[in-house]
Amino acid sequence: MRPMLDLKFIQENIDYVKENIKNRNAKADPDLVANLCRERINLIKKIDSLRQERNENAKKMKSITRQEDRTPLITEGKELKEKIAESEGILKEKEKVLFYEAARIPNMAHPAAPVGKEEKDNLEIKRNGDIPKFSFEPRDHVELGQALDIIDFDTATKVSGTKFYYLKNEGAFMDMALLRYGMDILKEKGFTLSITPDIARIGVVEGIGFNPRGEESNIYNIEGTDTCLVGTAEITLGAYYLDSIIEIENLPVKLAGLSHCFRREAGAAGQYSKGLYRVHQFSKLEMFVYCHPDDSEAIHKELLAVEEEIFEGLEIPYRVVDTCTGDLGNPAFRKFDIEAWMPGRGKKGGWGEITSTSNCTDYQARRLGVRFKENGESRFVHMLNGTAIAVSRAMIAVIENHQQSDGSVKIPRKLVPYTGFDKILPK
Repeated sequence: MRPMLDLKFIQENIDYVKENIKNRNAKADPDLVANLCRERINLIKKIDSLRQERNENAKKMKSITRQEDRTPLITEGKELKEKIAESEGILKEKEKVLFYEAARIPNMAHPAAPVGKEEKDNLEIKRNGDIPKFSFEPRDHVELGQALDIIDFDTATKVSGTKFYYLKNEGAFMDMALLRYGMDILKEKGFTLSITPDIARIGVVEGIGFNPRGEESNIYNIEGTDTCLVGTAEITLGAYYLDSIIEIENLPVKLAGLSHCFRREAGAAGQYSKGLYRVHQFSKLEMFVYCHPDDSEAIHKELLAVEEEIFEGLEIPYRVVDTCTGDLGNPAFRKFDIEAWMPGRGKKGGWGEITSTSNCTDYQARRLGVRFKENGESRFVHMLNGTAIAVSRAMIAVIENHQQSDGSVKIPRKLVPYTGFDKILPK
């Protein structure tokens, strides 16, 4: 397991790292990491010294022919071998603890990221579109889904448990239409499209920055294997160039992946989590970019622009928020969320997250070993991700914002060629 922040940077900027940990409301101990680094260096020096002694011992033995003169050297050689093995064992255990503790230290946050502890501290930086005004009492997507016979939560609960659902009739077509609509836009933007595996190795999941173990994990482990169900195609796209060197002339590499996403959503409850908003399984189209470090901030803005284009085309009122330090997640240097207006959210409607895009700088690349060479020097790429379409939440936004007084739902103009119909009527 590799550390995700440069160990030298942690040691040389200990106070800066501590402040970042505090701002991000994270639990990590950079002092312990710095001490473990020093112990590791001392152990490596000790092992190198013992190996040098052993080499000198071996040279002496070659120059001596009499067995009685060789005997003490043989004994000394065995002792040195045992000391080396013992020290290597200690080093291995020390590195195991070091890299575990280092992995708990989050990425450094962008200087402009708002400092705060939770979602309410996020900073709104833009709004687009008009919040709809209805001449009737708007319904939420759960009521609409049942009335239109396009979503069935009750049967799914019997079959699979809570937070599962069936998409039926026009709902099934909308799922595929939203994904194809997003895929066509990403193809125009130069992304290489793929359908990714829904399973990844635990080491890959950890390398991206997700915690696949423990009660707090949002990841489903597959019993008896070293694999997990993915919570996002960010995991499989981010590991596409695992332990690889990307030719600098090929940067940026822009990938897009369609996958099912599986999330435990442990503890997720309340009115804002009902229906399709927080579910255990959904389909998602994800963007992922590997780029030169000098380009990552500009590309981050490009990913946000793509997300905005997608939801402008769906005629959804939205706002963009700059995510606060405490709500970033360990890998992110900076994260922008798009929140759609959802008329059925609460009594008067409210904003709900539908996409996010993160610049993770070289935090994930260090663990996954993704590099490029420039002027003969090996460097880590910067890695960015962004949601193009998360079907479940996109469907909430479309259904609730485009509901009509007769109980029908109007399909956004740009989506009609993909659905084959322009309205969903009550059944």
